[in-house]
Amino acid sequence: MSFPAAGGPHDFSDDGGLEESTPFQKQLHQLYMRFTTLKDSTAPHTGARWIGTAVLFIIYCIRILLVNGWYIVTYGLGIYILNLGIGFLSPASDPATDGSVLPTNEADEFKPFVRKLPEFKFWYGVTRGIVIAFCMTFFSVFNIPVFWPILVCYFFALFIMTMRRQIQHMIKHRYIPITFGKPKFKGKDST
Repeated sequence: MSFPAAGGPHDFSDDGGLEESTPFQKQLHQLYMRFTTLKDSTAPHTGARWIGTAVLFIIYCIRILLVNGWYIVTYGLGIYILNLGIGFLSPASDPATDGSVLPTNEADEFKPFVRKLPEFKFWYGVTRGIVIAFCMTFFSVFNIPVFWPILVCYFFALFIMTMRRQIQHMIKHRYIPITFGKPKFKGKDST
């Protein structure tokens, strides 16, 4: 059995294979690493992250209202955020398909709610979607003429049907995807 020589195609050194890269690829990798570090440093600041995203969304809405166009981009953004929201509200393992049942009384084993899409990835997806949609509003090729009231009606119909299905799923499998505050556990009485 022989192992590949150091520096070969299967060299797993710390540089991530950058030694054979062009200077542009190295710069791009360094930029990506800085962005990832910055993004990860925002993880503990949930409130500030969502406030920043809300400000971005308000700026986006003002832009759409001022330029009076790009409604199809806004519709696409709404559908994308709705899709992310469903992932955020859904459990990672579906009780309907894997046979697991959530506890129904205190004697059952406690199983915490694990999301299909964690909050940080949900926030990042929403923020990225808003930034991409905002950038698209600067290119007239994406300004497709549509009758926007139809898009609004269709979006709300889709939202209502999707949320009704999600709420029925939550009721059927007895889970609540939103927790308020820190959970309090009661121990057994010592008497």
